[in-house]
Amino acid sequence: MKMINVQIDLKYLKDFLSESQLQQYGKQIPDVYRMIYDKTGAGNDFLGWVDLPSQTNESLLEDIIACAKTIRQKAELFVVIGIGGSYLGARAVIESLSTYFSHYENQTRVIYAGQNISEDYLADLLDLLDKKEYALAVISKSGTTTEPAIAFRILKAHLEQKYGIAEARKRIVAITDKSKGALKQLADAENYKTYVVPDDVGGRYSVLTPVGLLPIAVAGIDIKQLVFGAQKMEAFSRANQQMEANPIAQYAVVRQALYHSGKTTEIMVNYEPRLFYFSEWWKQLYGESEGKEQKGIFPASVGFTTDLHSMGQYIQEGLRMLFETVISIEKSNRELRIPHAENDLDQLNYIAGHRLSEVNRTAEMGTVFAHIDGGVPNIRIQLPELTPDSVGQLIYFFEMGCALSGYMLNVNPFDQPGVEAYKNNMFALLGKKGYEELMRILKTQMETNK
Repeated sequence: MKMINVQIDLKYLKDFLSESQLQQYGKQIPDVYRMIYDKTGAGNDFLGWVDLPSQTNESLLEDIIACAKTIRQKAELFVVIGIGGSYLGARAVIESLSTYFSHYENQTRVIYAGQNISEDYLADLLDLLDKKEYALAVISKSGTTTEPAIAFRILKAHLEQKYGIAEARKRIVAITDKSKGALKQLADAENYKTYVVPDDVGGRYSVLTPVGLLPIAVAGIDIKQLVFGAQKMEAFSRANQQMEANPIAQYAVVRQALYHSGKTTEIMVNYEPRLFYFSEWWKQLYGESEGKEQKGIFPASVGFTTDLHSMGQYIQEGLRMLFETVISIEKSNRELRIPHAENDLDQLNYIAGHRLSEVNRTAEMGTVFAHIDGGVPNIRIQLPELTPDSVGQLIYFFEMGCALSGYMLNVNPFDQPGVEAYKNNMFALLGKKGYEELMRILKTQMETNK
């Protein structure tokens, strides 16, 4: 069995959950695993992510790496057009594994569009693209999702005007359905380079498909090691379907036990700012998977120590409906020590000579103890360091943990029916054909609420 290095520390829960509570929920784990592997649960047609790492073809990875190399040779900027899972996974990995100021270095930078409908955002982006060499990927199964469709229409026109139609086509990659949809039709008609979004993998589970792998490869990250890490966690998860031996199962069990004890908000905590977008990816994964039928844990996130100076007070003494999941990284990639000062006016000589990572780790443990004393349960997810292998493991850890937890909650973790409500209202208010009756209803409501 290949070793995994993502571990879970539950010792800070003993004041909040009894062993009998954990055992009660732990008994569900083998049955829930069977639902996943036998594909008998709700949403079972979207379980392609379960064995995606082990089924990823080496030739696909080589093709993506070659495509990324071509993009880096011709483009200073690579614009990823997508929303939700179509960009969050890639951004999470890229920022987790890049140096903090890599955008100032002489390399292709990955930037994003289609994740909002801000006029100023796109106009400012066009100003930048006027001055830079660029290429783009448009990511959408259908090609008609409003936010990325608008961005692609605008950027496609800009690209064609800047380079001419023939060259523009060489600078566009479409990641879409294998056989149907507006984007697939356009990609075939214009001969874009294309990759497939698998039918049985939903957007928020798609980071290890070309949806995430191409932008990650363009950013210069080793996608083979990323997938290899996920493969190790996939094999471990399949081989350990009892709670006692499996940190993924323990995470799912603890979340459900805490939720049913009244802890309805989970705050993901990091002490490395480059994990900000990993938390954003996690929020979509869990919020969209569990938040339905008037049920589910609300996912939130903070970055410490920064947010200790803004959210720390509430976490310490506010409403006791929350718990924290801390992503704890053992080793920094760099070493920097605090110098000694002769006058010691800032009163820091007591930690002179210490590495910043030591101080950060002390802040982490001091905060954990303070929050436990304040009535906030703490789960710690531990990694030795941030590498493509360990991040690949962490991705699969949270994906499988989400599926287990969702099924334990008795919801379908793979649909998102509530997302359609705002879209339908927006289509009606914009006058899209077929939404006339809804438009009438909404206008009546607007008049009533004047």
